[in-house]
Amino acid sequence: MKYDVLIVGAGHGGAQAAIALRQNKFEGSIALLGDEPELPYERPPLSKEYLSGEKAFERLLIRNAAFWEERRVALLPGRTVTAVDPVAHEVTADGEPIGYGRLIWATGGKPRRLACDGHDLAGIHTVRTRADVDRMMAELDGVARVAVVGGGYIGLEAAAVLAKLGKQVTVIEALDRVLARVAGAPLSRFFEAEHRAHGVEIRLGAQVEAIEGEVRVTGVRLANGEVIPADMAIVGIGILPAVEPLLAAGAVGGNGVLVDAQCRTSLADVFAIGDCALHVNRYAADTAVRLESVQNANDQANVAAKTICGVEASYDAVPWFWSNQYDLKLQTVGISAGHDAAVVRGDPAARSFSLVYYRRGRVIALDCVNAVKDYVQGRRLVVEGLAVDPAAIVDASVPIKEIAS
Repeated sequence: MKYDVLIVGAGHGGAQAAIALRQNKFEGSIALLGDEPELPYERPPLSKEYLSGEKAFERLLIRNAAFWEERRVALLPGRTVTAVDPVAHEVTADGEPIGYGRLIWATGGKPRRLACDGHDLAGIHTVRTRADVDRMMAELDGVARVAVVGGGYIGLEAAAVLAKLGKQVTVIEALDRVLARVAGAPLSRFFEAEHRAHGVEIRLGAQVEAIEGEVRVTGVRLANGEVIPADMAIVGIGILPAVEPLLAAGAVGGNGVLVDAQCRTSLADVFAIGDCALHVNRYAADTAVRLESVQNANDQANVAAKTICGVEASYDAVPWFWSNQYDLKLQTVGISAGHDAAVVRGDPAARSFSLVYYRRGRVIALDCVNAVKDYVQGRRLVVEGLAVDPAAIVDASVPIKEIAS
């Protein structure tokens, strides 16, 4: 088998790359290879509407089977690429060689696992694929107590769903607040209070020493000796970018594979996009970052596809993210890492407010909770790096667009 463009990874980025190639009039052969048996599907709902049962899997599909057939995209599901030969322009998938003219690497990452005794017991789950969540859902009827290891977005979203399902949930976070790696303290404290109000216990500064149980998890033992009883444990402590075959083939990288503004790796005719792509981002003070978001995957897919089609393009999209927990919708624009000041706009007690982040006097990001107008209007502040008076922006009665003008 050989394809003019072989896309490895059938998530958001891979699917969008195939779509964008056809939108840009690419007429060559395209194959979309993924390690799951399903059609390409949306991942964010896994820890939200899919886990809660609000959305059937069919509603998560990015496109149906007929769409891919009509656009002449060959689907190669249930396959894993173990090696890349950049000289022969060939990958090895489950022992079988597949040739390519151009290769787009969109593999995302694999969940980090706990490195402690008991990490492989039954009842320990991650939330990355449909199969992960299906296994979890199949056990829920016999589960009363759930320990969630990791107070990031995935952990908190899962905790919110499970609390609504009537489970006794404990979130275990190693740092001194939830969301510490991605948000400022006011947002962390707000979400801690919200979860506690819904009956979720939160343990901060808590290190997991071991998972207890013989065949199935019965509890999580902390470094201080306390054991938190649990019939199920969910581990949400980040991902490891799935780039080993590319790095072994000589691609430059480490924490991901390094790409340029056109999403090209250091290997000829090899592109990388999405969660696994390490790129210099002006919204991160021109440092090299990996962005784990649908926005990043889709926008990089469009850039790679245009570049392959000979259309001038470079990646310079403003990052945005979202998270749904209970009746709260968090929308983020920009990257707050490296901020030197932050102000709260509005009243967190009203459950509608924004946290505005500054660096050297200019707005670099906003976290907006149930504040859609702030999110929409605040985008301009971030894109243009405007120097808005913090004393003015805290007044939520005045629209951001008026303050910016």
